[in-house]
Amino acid sequence: MDAFASFFESSGRNSWSYNSLKNFRQISPLVQNHLKQVYLSLCCALVAAATGSYLHLLWNIGGFLTTVACLGCMIWLLSTPPYEEARQRGLLSFEFQKRVGLLMASSLFQGASIGPLIDLAIEVDPSILVSAFVGTGLAFACFSAAAMLAKRREYLYLGGLLSSGFSILLWLHFASSIFGGSTAIFKFEIYFGLLVFMGYMVVDTQEIIERAHLGDLDYVKHAITLFTDFINVFVRILVIMISSGTFFLFPSQSLRLSISSRFTPVAEFPGPFEVQGFCRSKGDDKDPVRGNLDNKEASGDCNSYCLNTKSLIAD
Repeated sequence: MDAFASFFESSGRNSWSYNSLKNFRQISPLVQNHLKQVYLSLCCALVAAATGSYLHLLWNIGGFLTTVACLGCMIWLLSTPPYEEARQRGLLSFEFQKRVGLLMASSLFQGASIGPLIDLAIEVDPSILVSAFVGTGLAFACFSAAAMLAKRREYLYLGGLLSSGFSILLWLHFASSIFGGSTAIFKFEIYFGLLVFMGYMVVDTQEIIERAHLGDLDYVKHAITLFTDFINVFVRILVIMISSGTFFLFPSQSLRLSISSRFTPVAEFPGPFEVQGFCRSKGDDKDPVRGNLDNKEASGDCNSYCLNTKSLIAD
């Protein structure tokens, strides 16, 4: 009984109020300024990613080479000295420009790498792309605000649980690539991965705040960490929105769009999670629901790519 009484007493003392939403006193001014730099860099990275996706729509550049280029830029960025070390070596200006350039380059290549999926979403319905981006932005804002308003280090203990979930995703993806998968496994990877990376939004935000309190003000590295979380959530929300509309998720070898009993293949995305589109044909005419679609091929492996980039950042 005493335990229940103490619980309700603490709940009464910590009653919610609107002013508590504006209470950032536990975050020092130095850390607040650092967070501004992190989120400004994140916005620039998102613009670069959008540019990369647009370049893919123009010239079909997204694929294996852009994935390798993005991972290479990330490795190069993570191997360069951060702000404090560069200042001690007298290379502050050069290292700063190089690190920011690598951040923008990796974001550009990352946007190009998910370009095939974005192209597919636009072909199905352009509003899906906008809805997925807005939904990801709202989720990111809510979880980031929750991490900032919570007590320090309150959610950091979820990191071990999320790492275990991330390991499950990696092993499932590896097994599906070798032995083949099923519809249930593919859906589990998408939805469970969405849950895991939304959790990473909270944990990574609190980890950035805690590292900043300890003197780690490397906002470029912190920005690419949040950027990776954003892209992982965005890709999964986009796949879910496509599948909930006109798509059916098939085993790991294909993701098929089915509209009627008569189909004409119009698009294919090779990879462990291939995307194959089919359009209903009426003689020589294409289905007006799908619009004017030409036969085309584009390569991309967005799910594998997102898992690889997150494991690189985690290391």
